[in-house]
Order: sequence, then structure tokens, then C-alpha cells
Amino acid sequence: MKKVPHKVYLTEDELPKQYYNIVADMPKKPFPYLHPATLQPVGPADLAPLFPMALIEQEVSAERYIDIPEEVREVYASFRPSPLVRAYRLEKFLDTPARIYYKYEGNNPSGSHKLNTAIAQAYYNKAEGIKRISTETGAGQWGTALSIACAMFGLECSVYMVRVSYDQKPYRRIIIQTYGADIVASPSMKTNAGRAILAKDPNSLGSLGIAISEAVEDAATHDDTHYALGSVLNHVILHQTIIGQEAKAQFEKIDEYPDIIIGCNGGGSNFSGCAFPFVQNTLTKGTKTEYIAVEPAACPKLTKGFFRYDFGDTAKMAPVAKMYTLGHDFVPAGIHAGGLRYHGDSPLLSMLYDEGIIKAQAVQQTKVFKAAVDFARVECILPAPESAHAILVAMEKALECKESGEAKTIFFNLSGHGNFDLAAYEDYLNGKLQDFEYTDEMLEQGMASVPNV
Repeated sequence: MKKVPHKVYLTEDELPKQYYNIVADMPKKPFPYLHPATLQPVGPADLAPLFPMALIEQEVSAERYIDIPEEVREVYASFRPSPLVRAYRLEKFLDTPARIYYKYEGNNPSGSHKLNTAIAQAYYNKAEGIKRISTETGAGQWGTALSIACAMFGLECSVYMVRVSYDQKPYRRIIIQTYGADIVASPSMKTNAGRAILAKDPNSLGSLGIAISEAVEDAATHDDTHYALGSVLNHVILHQTIIGQEAKAQFEKIDEYPDIIIGCNGGGSNFSGCAFPFVQNTLTKGTKTEYIAVEPAACPKLTKGFFRYDFGDTAKMAPVAKMYTLGHDFVPAGIHAGGLRYHGDSPLLSMLYDEGIIKAQAVQQTKVFKAAVDFARVECILPAPESAHAILVAMEKALECKESGEAKTIFFNLSGHGNFDLAAYEDYLNGKLQDFEYTDEMLEQGMASVPNV
């Protein structure tokens, strides 16, 4: 058998020209969004204060493929296609017959996959004449990506960063400021939503739900401002499918196909971006692939939550979505994988999980960081804590192959580097990292606030 190269590349000409929209192939279509005040289905006019019309059209589209604007594709070409890497050293370290591949999304100015949608969203907002974009960020990857994209297209950017990550990851703050964006810790005193939270809990760690509330309020109260979300929504998932489409083409080049596809899961954009183009083959051709979305045990929305309509943010200002949720009031423990601390999940991913097409697994952060350190020492890339969730499960699956003797092909998305997460690694190396267990009592409390729809 011909030896697969360490890295499989595509040329610039092979960069995808269209995004893939899984809605076209889903056996059940996603439920409509509801207005947060009336709980009635939203229309384009309801979303217009937050998003440009081009993104609203993408959000509700059932077209299988949507063209990537040439200007966006030209920017992508400065850092894409990203390589598909054969993890030979990791395979040797695990002594497994499994073939392990990963797509590395950290080789761009933001250091993560988030730039794929940030560029598209900045482009569409600029085209509609918007001057400023407000957003939230958890660990800071999304805030970094959007600040870079806004700088590229001459837009102002305001970032509300979850307080616990704001304190844990100062270098993310600094790089966001370096690219010209304003950044504050959330909850903040800048918005009604933030002030209300601080009045109840002056020491609030914050959450993505709270930060979204602040960013949405900011956009809704300024005529020149739109809101941008880094995950969850259909159009964000759409933009990230460039990852999986590239991976499919790269696997074709080496005559391989994944038996198992793994991605970390917070709001769903990373996992869906790498998996959905392959899920298309499962839905339309019956291809047998195991898909695993990996979430933190401290925020297990798929493995312990409920498939319910819930608010996308704490202050109940964002559209209400049918998704797996732990309740919009839920504030997760201050784990270091800040990008995975969202209470809900992508409606598209939630639907596919509910249908049994996708699996989920929750893991503790001490095991995640052990896998991250092992990976860094053999593959020479320091992974983001979020990405390391996928690494842990990929390693577990490879060890299962060792036990069974099966030589399965495992593919995971290494969604970003951890170069700004050294405080988390320091805590792990010094034995200070703690695991957090999500209890039934926490679920009962969180679900008490979910609307009865």
C-alpha cells in the first residue's frame, strides 16, 4: 500500500467555490425561529436590525449549495485550503493500527476556524453599508477572528468577552485590541442586560448567553451596528462547511474515507463545519460513518439537555430556537475551554442528534488536558482546550482499534492552537485543574426557565 504523505494539500484553484447547506438533505427540516417577545415565527423584518439581508436569506435557505462571493474567496486563499495531516507520530505513540487524520485550522491570523465565517459576515455587512459590528466571545477565538475580519473590511468592532475567559486569557484581549476592536468583560456596565446581571451577582463569571444579550442589545440600539454570532446559527454553520468540503477532496486524493469523524462542540460550528459535508453522504448515499460531537462534562447540552425551544441568550433578546439546551439562565463552571460553555446548540446539529444520525460524548477537562499535552509532545502543535476535546476522543477510539485489531480511519478537526491558553496548561501541569460535574439538580434548575412552547 502506498504511503500517505504526512500532509495532503489542495491548490488554491481547488478551494471550494460554494458552501454546502445540509438543510437540503435533512430528513426533517429545522423548526422555525420564534420572536423572543411574542414566541411567534420570525420573519426577515424581525431579523433585519441584527443581520444583513444576505445572511438572513442564507439562514432560511434550503438550497443545497450557495456561492461563495469572489471577494471572500480571495481572502480565504491567503490561508486556505488548510492541510489534512496524517498523525503518524500519534499513531506510533498509541501503538494503534488506526489511521488518524486531522484538519488543522490554526494556520491563519486568528489561530482558529472562526475566521472562515468572520470574513464572510464582515463582507456581507460591509456590502449592506453597516459601519460597526458587535459580538460576544467566550475563550476569545471568535472575538479575535471578527476583529481581524472587521479590520480587513474597514468596520468597527465591539466585543463582549465572557468574564472568566477575559480574566484567564489576557493575551486574547490584547490581540483583539491590536486589531482595533473595543473589548469589555461581560457582564458589563455598558448595557441594561449586563447591569441587571451584575445587580444580582456582582461576581458573575459570565456566560456566552449573557455576552450574547449584551452584544444583541448593543446592535439593536445603534442604527449603524449589526450583530454577528460566531456559532449556532445556520449561516455560520454554512460558512464553516468549507472545512469538510476541503477534507472530502483531500481524502479522495489519497483514496481514503473516514470511519469516524470527531469534533469538539460548543455552539456547533466547528463540529458541523468538518462533519456536515460527510453527513451528506450518509443522508444521500447511506455511507456508514460514526460522527461524535464532544462536549465538556461541565456543559453537556447534548448528552444531558433537552430538545426544546429556548432563548439563545440570558436576557431573552435573541431569537428563540428549537435546540438541545440546559436552559438560558445556566452559567457553567469556569472551565478553561471557554468556547464550549454555551447553554444551547445549533438547531441543525440538534435535529441530527435527535434523529440519531450524530452521537455525542461528554468528557472531563483533566482528561482533555492530558490528551492535549500528549498530542503536543508527539505532533508538535499546542492545541486549544476546545480542540483537545476532539483529540481525547480520537485517541480513545484509536486505542479501541488497538484492542480490536481494526484499522479504522479516524478524522478530527483541530480547530485552533492553544498559544494563548498557557494559563490553562500551567494549571494542568501544576495539578490545579479541577473537574466539574453537571448534576440533575442543575438541569432541573436550568430547565425551569425554558419557555413553554
